[in-house]
Amino acid sequence: MNRTRRLALAATTLAFAGCSAGLNKLTPSSTYTRTGGVNYGALPRQQLDIYQPTSPAPAGGWPVVVFFYGGSWNWGERGEYQFVGEALASRGVLTLVADYRLYPEVRYPAFLEDSAQAVAYGLREAKRLGGNPQRVFVMGHSAGAYNAAMLALDERWLKAAGQSPAALAGWVGLAGPYDFLPISNVNAQPVFHHPNYPAGSQPFEYVRRGAPPAFLGAARGDKLVNTERNTLGLAARLRAVEVSVTLEIYERIDHVLLVASMAWSLRWMVPVLDDVTAFVRQEDLARP
Repeated sequence: MNRTRRLALAATTLAFAGCSAGLNKLTPSSTYTRTGGVNYGALPRQQLDIYQPTSPAPAGGWPVVVFFYGGSWNWGERGEYQFVGEALASRGVLTLVADYRLYPEVRYPAFLEDSAQAVAYGLREAKRLGGNPQRVFVMGHSAGAYNAAMLALDERWLKAAGQSPAALAGWVGLAGPYDFLPISNVNAQPVFHHPNYPAGSQPFEYVRRGAPPAFLGAARGDKLVNTERNTLGLAARLRAVEVSVTLEIYERIDHVLLVASMAWSLRWMVPVLDDVTAFVRQEDLARP
């Protein structure tokens, strides 16, 4: 990655940090009840926030989403994504926004182990929280979408946490990197032991018949994660083995706005929230 691109990435990161603070200030508080700092593991960053809808739960309970944020596995805090918790809760979705350990504290695959524990918590506790344990989804943006994809496609991680991808109703990936070796992002390189990449670290390697249904969304002009290679490429591979894929490519937005558009003040830009909610609320998602 050249100096110009590094500076652009740093600027994007700083801009989103400020943007999320502003989005959270404008986020309504009447649509959810929040329980913060819930432990899903014993370590300091193994915590999540729970957003329970204030709307009545349907028969069987609300659908459940466990959400992981992006940040090149280097940065991010669950509190920055209050706007995501509110957005989904406002549509009747019980939402868990989870932290996970980051570089330099850990490298691949420790953050996948954390993510699997968070999803296992969601599967175990869904009914107690008013959710439907048969309608649990894992969702992420950017690096978080990678985490979601690996949990849904590679059986190792949820199995180690006492669960299975078969327990998921589906998964949602927004601007996810699913086929990204060799790594040009200097922040992500050490996360994956560049240049000695571990075998089996790419989601596309685990495409299989019977995988959970997927919603894949991306910005047409994404400058950080190549949409054609990653989102369109993974969608084609999944469809080739008859996995159900809902694919949405959005115009006139970028990598950051893809998730930021879920916030109350930006929903007019593109219908990401509408599309994700429609996917999560489908009752007829089927596997081959």
